[in-house]
Amino acid sequence: MIRVLLADDQALVRGALAALLDLERDLEVVAQVGRGDEVVEAARTAAAHVALLDVEMPGLDGISAAAALRRDVPTCRSLVVTTFGRPGYLRRALDAGASGFVVKDTPADELADAVRRVHAGLRVVDPSLAVESLTVGDSPLTEREAGVLRAAAGGGTVADIARETFLSEGTVRNYLSSAMGKTGGRTRAEACRIAQMNGWLLP
Repeated sequence: MIRVLLADDQALVRGALAALLDLERDLEVVAQVGRGDEVVEAARTAAAHVALLDVEMPGLDGISAAAALRRDVPTCRSLVVTTFGRPGYLRRALDAGASGFVVKDTPADELADAVRRVHAGLRVVDPSLAVESLTVGDSPLTEREAGVLRAAAGGGTVADIARETFLSEGTVRNYLSSAMGKTGGRTRAEACRIAQMNGWLLP
């Protein structure tokens, strides 16, 4: 029996995942947590074999939780299951020690199979995201995100950036948020600096 830990800040999502996985004869959900900083202790206490981790959680994000598991509970492998299927997240998750990365709309049978493969020591990555990651290359930013970050580097307001890029203010905010997530910048200024340092903002 493969012992599974679920970590997601949305109780409804945890419940749905638990119900789906418990239908499988060889899978048993042994623990559920809603915070990333509860993952290590729960995995240790429940003797979990595989932890399914959301990316965005309070306390500790799923990618950092994967790194903590690899360090503190190496017998528990991690599989990131997220709404945010972004190449930047994929690379960071794998670098942190996650054994897999899939999106939440993955069919139930494929998710169960991903858990089995991760438990067996294999690496599982969403195929479409893997292709996108290869296509993007070294930079995790899309062309639009890079354009918005270039405009933001001038220090203007969201309204200024929107006028310069011919986008709505809401779209600009979405691109800035996405770019910050991919670069790891806590602010848009920091995201710009990181992207510029890595040569991701071409003139």
